Amino acid sequence: MADHLFKDEATEEKGERARMASFIGAMAIADLVKTTLGPKGMDKILQSTGRGRNISVTNDGATILKSLHIDNPAAKVLVDISKVQDDEVGDGTTSVVVLAGELLREAEKLVAVKIHPMTIISGYRMAAECAQKALLNKVMDNKDDAEKFKADLLKIAMTTLSSKILSQDKEHFATLAVDAVMRLKGSTNLESIQIIKKPGGSLPDSFLDEGFILDKKIGIGQPKRIENANILVANTAMDTDKVKIYGARVRVDSMARVAQIEGAEKEKMKEKVQKIIAHGINCFINRQLIYNFPEELFADAGILAIEHADFDGIERLALVTGGEIASTFDNPESVKLGHCKLIEEIMIGEDKLIHFSGVEMGQACTIVLRGASNHVLDEAERSLHDALCVLSQTVVDSRVLLGGGWPEMVMAKAVDELARKTPGKKAHAIEAFSKALQAIPTTIADNAGLDSAELISQLRAEHHEEGSKAGIDVITGAVGDMEKLGISEAFKVKQAVLLSATEAAEMILRVDEIITCAPRRREDRM
Repeated sequence: MADHLFKDEATEEKGERARMASFIGAMAIADLVKTTLGPKGMDKILQSTGRGRNISVTNDGATILKSLHIDNPAAKVLVDISKVQDDEVGDGTTSVVVLAGELLREAEKLVAVKIHPMTIISGYRMAAECAQKALLNKVMDNKDDAEKFKADLLKIAMTTLSSKILSQDKEHFATLAVDAVMRLKGSTNLESIQIIKKPGGSLPDSFLDEGFILDKKIGIGQPKRIENANILVANTAMDTDKVKIYGARVRVDSMARVAQIEGAEKEKMKEKVQKIIAHGINCFINRQLIYNFPEELFADAGILAIEHADFDGIERLALVTGGEIASTFDNPESVKLGHCKLIEEIMIGEDKLIHFSGVEMGQACTIVLRGASNHVLDEAERSLHDALCVLSQTVVDSRVLLGGGWPEMVMAKAVDELARKTPGKKAHAIEAFSKALQAIPTTIADNAGLDSAELISQLRAEHHEEGSKAGIDVITGAVGDMEKLGISEAFKVKQAVLLSATEAAEMILRVDEIITCAPRRREDRM
């Protein structure tokens, strides 16, 4: 009877099979990124099958999952939460997927012993609330003490970077990231921190530069150094002084007329340049081409003209120098010019770049990354971006936790206690939640090649005492004091991991049927 409900090629899976498909898909995704977790996590090479066969080497959970084309609907939910985690707090993209996968793995066992998914969900809900409260009781907040807060930020940055490619030079990069974020004075807008990647040199050669660097060369015959610059940032066509051979059709009766037309075009261009010069500027930056005739005019007027600044560069320059992007020049008083103290040409490696220092917006800075190859630089940029995101969030919400599997053990202990007090089947679900939480320290230990069963049981015993600071010290391969080792994490990251993973697991648990529809066929329109 129901067979004819759907059109051809549409399939449906019900009940047990649908749930199996969801669980298996989600757990497979979790196992895929599991090995990248923690300071000893390994990287993955992603190779595209498209033109050029681009490869990227990364251990950033969100980047790996973003690049996968996945068919399984439940797996897509996990990819989504890692993406949101990346946008929201920047770090913890792998943890959130691993935790959600473990919650589902535990739920699968409970469903197998005939506990209803809704019972499991309400148990998970109670457990998540309990875990969040346990974390809130343990947070440290040093917002009022500037010195301590900066030390906290450094620790958080070093912890974030320790699982990335920058782990060898993490002190150097953590200092870079903290300095850059401190300049933002509490805004979470990372636009004004520019990251320039230049192959060559090695990672420790990277540095933080005050001001703004534009990846362009200064034109010929133009001033190489300008002090107290007034900058006009524009997006306008400066290439109309020649009649283009292609695409222009002009009917004339003699060759002299063509020359006249060209002359008129030139005059028009000249007027435009005069209007631009009338703004009282000594630096003109355009997103589009500037032909050699207007360039000549600018050079004669002693104005530095930069062409083809890419769109990101233009937007950021306008933001940083305090100007606005102009495209018409008829009324100079309404155009807002940008200002900076000094424009000069600098060399980084083999390349010449233009450096703007003393810009209006004091919080702007540029981080120049050096490295052996483009792949290294891309991964370094991703790692640094994660650290910057976490730090800028921490500046706003300054609560800090210890790291190294400590928060998970604290939560697991609180959740276990709740399970003992709760009557009914929900207790099983709450206990399962605590097991899933311990999966994160277990994975960190496994990735480091340590005996995870031994370590986790030691950790659990340590945490039985109130106020324990024990976590996994991956370097010595034993249980260590996280406060002494200076391993810290932002509270916001941990909270986001806990809540997103629980919600995603709930969503997948609720599924009892998957209907796959066939795409509409195109009829032959003959």
